[in-house]
Amino acid sequence: MTKSAAANIRPIHEHGANVLYQHGTLAQLVPGLLEGTTTIGDLLTHGDTGIGTGEGLDGELIILDGVAYKIGQSGVAEILPDDFTVPFASVHRAAFQYQCERADIGLEDLNRKIVEANGRANTFFAVIMRGTFSFIKTRAVIKQQAPYPTLEQVADQQAMFLGHDVKGTMLGYFSPLMFNGAAVAGFHEHFLADDRSIGGHVLDAVLERGDILSQVFDTLVQHLPVDNPEYRSHDFSNDPIAEAIAKAE
Repeated sequence: MTKSAAANIRPIHEHGANVLYQHGTLAQLVPGLLEGTTTIGDLLTHGDTGIGTGEGLDGELIILDGVAYKIGQSGVAEILPDDFTVPFASVHRAAFQYQCERADIGLEDLNRKIVEANGRANTFFAVIMRGTFSFIKTRAVIKQQAPYPTLEQVADQQAMFLGHDVKGTMLGYFSPLMFNGAAVAGFHEHFLADDRSIGGHVLDAVLERGDILSQVFDTLVQHLPVDNPEYRSHDFSNDPIAEAIAKAE
């Protein structure tokens, strides 16, 4: 393993690369507020890189180089049109800085080392890993129909995908514990194979060899769907937000 350069990584303010833009909150999904309240086209005005999910939990989304992909229950990625709607997504303008190279390391150990190396447990940052994964396990929740069920009710309704010796990109966001509910506390990572043959929300992985790059944010822009009647009127006080997120993730 090479020595990490994470300690030298700082927010880049040019072109707004220090800003993480998030539409909706993960807590919205807990009671089943799954209606799409913004579009891919709008998200791309705020960033060229990101992750999210579609209306009704329609697939796991990953945005790379300004192109939005959806991985549905087939496991194969498809490019999304600008009018595709989403209830929740995070995007930013990519300005990643090289952190280190890693080899033969599992996802849990890798993520722990990333946080330790950059010393930013209370900071939002993005991580992108490009390389060969000797093992990758992903999932995509099966699309739901209105009236939408709760997040806990759909936690077991997901397609699982396994890959071996896959070249691809893993993109993730780290959110501080104090923001659990707005996002996932800790890492939330999605994957896309170079040949688009497999992708989705990452459950487990082993990085055979690849480069790790990070991007630190000092500003969070939280955009809320205030025009959505169900969001405006919902009482979140009795929703098991932390428990439901932990089970779903």
